[in-house]
Amino acid sequence: MATNVIMFGWNRAHPGRESAAMEQFQEFAAHLGALQSKGEIDSFEPILFVPGGGTLNGFFLIRGDHGGLDALMATDAWRSHVMRSMLHLDGLTIMRGSTGEALQENLGLWAGHASKLARSP
Repeated sequence: MATNVIMFGWNRAHPGRESAAMEQFQEFAAHLGALQSKGEIDSFEPILFVPGGGTLNGFFLIRGDHGGLDALMATDAWRSHVMRSMLHLDGLTIMRGSTGEALQENLGLWAGHASKLARSP
């Protein structure tokens, strides 16, 4: 079961680069599908938001274990997708997160530090 995630998000395509952005969206989805088939990631899900005036209009949620996602982000293919995305996507955002057991561990760590702050003058 996946304990970590990567959010690969964007606001919108740069004006005039919509076709390139769509082409890369399809290539990135195919790349993630191949990684899932090989067991290098647990799963992925593309999400598009209904337009609402925000700065995040879509993202891929990529699930896997911590080491597997570290390895993914160290590949030439990942770096290439990131560099290409920077050329035609506005608001490119890549964030790491935790879920499942890792989320519980991180919340426990946070709660321990928060309780120390509550006791300090």
